[in-house]
Amino acid sequence: MAIAAKLSRRFQISIPKTVRDERHWRAGQEFVLLPKGRAVLLMPAPALSDLAGIAKGADTEGYCDRDDRY
Repeated sequence: MAIAAKLSRRFQISIPKTVRDERHWRAGQEFVLLPKGRAVLLMPAPALSDLAGIAKGADTEGYCDRDDRY
């Protein structure tokens, strides 16, 4: 299902209510824009609490810190 939106003179895009309701997006929510070829992917920015534990079990061996650069 394709839903169209128009870019305003102030470079704003209104997201249709059906899309906002379906995705549970709210006013003031932050988004990330990811360029993908000729398209742009729009996705909600994750909350810091959503990122907790994301690297659990990651191999930290050979990790270089900023202080290790020089």
